[in-house]
Amino acid sequence: MPRRFRSIHHRLFVLFLVCMTAILLIVTVLFYNRTTTQFHDKLGEIARKNVSQTAGLLDLLLASYDSLSKSISTNADILRLVAEKRQLPPQVEYANQHAITNMMGTIYFSRDDLVGIHIIGENGKIYDYGNYTTVADPNYASSDWYKQISASTGKMIWLGVFSHSLIDKMEDSPVFAFGRPIFDLNEQHQIGIVLFEAKADTVVDAVGNLKLGPNSQVSIVNGAGHPVAISLEANPRPARLPEHLKLPDVPGEVAVQQDGSTLVAASKLDKIDWTIVSTTPSQDLNVELTQTKRYLLIVVTILIIVSALIALIVSRTISSPLARLVRQMKQVENGNFRGMVNVTSYEEINGLVASFNHMVRRVEELIERVKLSSVSEKNAELHALQSQVNPHFLYNTLDMIYWMLDEKGNDRLGEVVLSLSQMFRYSSHWEGKAEVMLREEVEQIRHYLTIIQMRLEDRLTVEIRIDERWMDLIVPKMLLQPVIENAVKHGLEANRGQGLLVVEAVPDEQYLNIRVSDNGAGMTAETLYNLHRSLLVPENEPQDEAAVAARGRQGIGMQNVHQRLKYMFGDEYGIGIESKPGEGTRVTLRLPLPEGTTTQYDIPQKEGDNKDAYFDYR
Repeated sequence: MPRRFRSIHHRLFVLFLVCMTAILLIVTVLFYNRTTTQFHDKLGEIARKNVSQTAGLLDLLLASYDSLSKSISTNADILRLVAEKRQLPPQVEYANQHAITNMMGTIYFSRDDLVGIHIIGENGKIYDYGNYTTVADPNYASSDWYKQISASTGKMIWLGVFSHSLIDKMEDSPVFAFGRPIFDLNEQHQIGIVLFEAKADTVVDAVGNLKLGPNSQVSIVNGAGHPVAISLEANPRPARLPEHLKLPDVPGEVAVQQDGSTLVAASKLDKIDWTIVSTTPSQDLNVELTQTKRYLLIVVTILIIVSALIALIVSRTISSPLARLVRQMKQVENGNFRGMVNVTSYEEINGLVASFNHMVRRVEELIERVKLSSVSEKNAELHALQSQVNPHFLYNTLDMIYWMLDEKGNDRLGEVVLSLSQMFRYSSHWEGKAEVMLREEVEQIRHYLTIIQMRLEDRLTVEIRIDERWMDLIVPKMLLQPVIENAVKHGLEANRGQGLLVVEAVPDEQYLNIRVSDNGAGMTAETLYNLHRSLLVPENEPQDEAAVAARGRQGIGMQNVHQRLKYMFGDEYGIGIESKPGEGTRVTLRLPLPEGTTTQYDIPQKEGDNKDAYFDYR
């Protein structure tokens, strides 16, 4: 598979395009099939109605013609004059002929669609009435139509449609011919025939209503199964009926049959033994379907193009933000944490990008924190090393002094020397991450306070209130000594009275607070404010003069401890300071509670004291 088709953009595009195209094609095929079925049903119903209406119209028309013919075949005067066999004088013969033609004229003018009426007697006499002078065909006796009418037992013979008159050589217009024999009612024998010729348009138009298309074919079948001429075409094509078509037996019933290629509709007339049949081929049936198919093809093509555009837009909307995110990830891999991805897309992608941006910012912060923490640890280590001159020499010398004092029985001074030796050992080891247990820090300050109490000539009382369950908490090394050193140097040494130093661990709902309180000189509000400001800026960055002055008075230890707590545990941790002139100072080191610890303590506070107020400078 080409590499470009492995991308989410191309795969989404192909997926959307295939899905939408498949849906369009399925809907189009279902719609076309449904439309085809409905259209064929509609055509069948139209064909049924046309055949039924045409059959009714032909029934009425032919019934009127039948009634018209009876007006002659039952006219006693016409029958008497036509049946006359005697040789009459010319004037009588003329009078008789004139009387017959007058009666024929009366019937002729009763209808607008008659072309001519022809009575042929058994003696060969011809009586005509029409629009023009009639010239009879002398060979009529040998014609098929004459034989059919003469052979009838009295029923009407429907001859069909012809392009010209059957007997009148002067009549060239199309005619619909029909006739019947004339009988002498007294002697009960045939005395002649009567031939009617009507305008063919009436029948042709009626039959033409059955055509549903230009290629439709209409035929009429008589009771003997022979076709009846009803077309004016020179060589009319007979309707080809399906072999399995069952013609209706009941007059007025309409039979409709539709297969894949032809629609056939048939109905039997009520008045005469005729069955009209209409056949319509598929090329006429599917004209509208072909147009519908062409229209659907155009619409589907347009919709597929639109679907492709929509698929392209949607896939690009999804893939473009992801591609930008991938590019930025590669930048992060190369160490560039400054770039941020800004996109406006779907909610999930926006959430993913926001999480990535947050992660990059967090990683950058952590890297900076690690860098600063490393610098701070190096500085703390350097400060510790600066206070050492050949540590091993000092350890050995202090141990020697301790044993010499022990031999002379000077135990108190020996304790001071031993504490000093332990402090040097503790502060000179900075292997690993410079992290120790709180227990080690407490032990270290005990050694430090032993020396301080000796130096202050027992003017200092020390209370350490840290529960055993907090002793295994991991904290930065040299956490408590800088705070206690500041309390002794700046608060208790200036106090000539009895000094009190309290180190306690006070938990609350979220934090473990290590409090170092003294009853020393305290600080003014301005000094306290400047000290807070000095804690805001890392020790290796420039500060204003007031912060530098506060930092100089309190030393670099407080700032170092504050920054190391933030680097190790997070921005919400660090040092808080409370102080009032003449009332002492309280320094709180905020640490995280050990995991799984729950507290239910009611921590007393001084009046007006907000336990978080002195952390707000963060």
